[in-house]
Amino acid sequence: MNGLLALSRAIDAMNERIGQWVTWLVLAAVVVSALNAIVRKAFDMSSNAFLEIQWYLFSGVFLLCAAWTLLRNEHIRIDVIAGRLSKRTQTWIDVFGTVFFLLPMAGLILYEEVPWAWRAVQSGEISASAGGLILWPAKVLVPIGFVLLILQGLSELVKRIAFLRGLAPDPTERYHVKSAEEELAEEILKQRGERA
Repeated sequence: MNGLLALSRAIDAMNERIGQWVTWLVLAAVVVSALNAIVRKAFDMSSNAFLEIQWYLFSGVFLLCAAWTLLRNEHIRIDVIAGRLSKRTQTWIDVFGTVFFLLPMAGLILYEEVPWAWRAVQSGEISASAGGLILWPAKVLVPIGFVLLILQGLSELVKRIAFLRGLAPDPTERYHVKSAEEELAEEILKQRGERA
C-alpha cells in the first residue's frame, strides 16, 4: 500500500501543478473576451478566431482542471443525505462511485476520443468558419483531460482504500486555502495573544 500511496501523491502533485498553471487560462479567456468586445463595439468588426480562442481556452480550463477539482474534493456532491452518514460510509460511497461510475465513464470517453483526436491531428483539421483557427489542438485536449481525470480517480481510490484500512488520513476533507483576510485575522489574534 505504501507504493500505491506514493504513486497517489505523485499523481496529486502533478494534477496540482497542472491545475494551478491552467487557471491562468481563465485570465487569458477574460482578456480575449474583453478585447473582442472592445474591438466589436469600437470598430464594428469581429473575428471568428477571437470567438474560437475563447472556446478553446474555456475547454482547456474545463478539461485540464477536472482532475484538479477532483483532487480538491470540489466536484458537486449530494451532501443532503451523504453528509449525515459516517465518514466510513461516505468513503465507501466514493469508492463505489469511482469504481462503477467515474472510471468506466472516463475510460469509455477516452476510448472513443483518442481515435477522434488522432484523426484531427492527422488531417490538420481546421475550423470551417471563415477566419477560424486550427481545431486539432483543442480536440487533443479531450483525451489529455480524461487521462488526467482517470489518474486522479485512481489516486482518490487508493487514498480512500488506505483510509478504510486505517493507513491514511480522511481524504474527504475539502481543500481550503486561507484567504488574505483569514490570514490577517489569524495574525491579529496571534499578536493579541502574545501581548496578553
